Amino acid sequence: MRQYSPDLTPPWKKPKPVPEVPADPGLVVEEPRTGFCGAVIRCEAGTVTLEDRFGKHRVFPLEPGGFLLEGRTVTLVRPKTAVQRPTRTASGSVAVPGARARVARAGRIYVEGRHDAELVEKVWGDDLRIEGVVVEYLEGVDDLPSIVESFAPGPDARLGVLVDHLVPGTKEWRIAQSVTSEHALVVGHPYIDIWEAVKPAALGIREWPSVPRGQDWKTGVCRALGWPSDNTGAVWQAILKRVGSYKDLEPELLGRVEELIDFVTGSGGV
Repeated sequence: MRQYSPDLTPPWKKPKPVPEVPADPGLVVEEPRTGFCGAVIRCEAGTVTLEDRFGKHRVFPLEPGGFLLEGRTVTLVRPKTAVQRPTRTASGSVAVPGARARVARAGRIYVEGRHDAELVEKVWGDDLRIEGVVVEYLEGVDDLPSIVESFAPGPDARLGVLVDHLVPGTKEWRIAQSVTSEHALVVGHPYIDIWEAVKPAALGIREWPSVPRGQDWKTGVCRALGWPSDNTGAVWQAILKRVGSYKDLEPELLGRVEELIDFVTGSGGV
């Protein structure tokens, strides 16, 4: 059997659908109940503001079929806003939409470990790709002098190194002092581990706990904060997710990374 619609109203008697029209600024419409005719100057949640030719403003609700456009009944709706692209990178630099990564330079930036490299990529990755700077990790700096010698830095292949816990008198400080090439720059931050360069507020903690000398720092931190100490890699990934931009990092790290990027790209002094 043929199926029939329960609505037996003839097509010519059915009301025509009322078109929706974006309330773009400058659109001239009439509110039929008051006869007020004017141009849209503002559209907010649930209301639209019109301005007539005398400069008078009236606010009307955005109701279905509530306006006339060139004599036709229309429903005004809020215009879709254009998607705003970020104007800044995570490091705070001016974003360059559509920019392609530059061919990698001969110069490099070395950091101590995987976590250091991941944090630098998270915040400075866009800048590094545009500049063509590759970041590699060393798994410690005990052999830094021989690593620098093997790299053979030169005017067209500068080497920058970021060292953890670079404080006068420490082992790291003595190692850094032994690198004398004018085309290599070794800088560092005062923190025992790169984790500490993340601001506590970004993680919802008051401060990084103090870990007794001789105890593994990451393990001690996890135990003090109630984090799983048997999987520091997973803990680090959770920390990294809370870093949205340079604002979540301590200035002692920010300045050193920017210094290295400038040095390797030739923007800074030799």
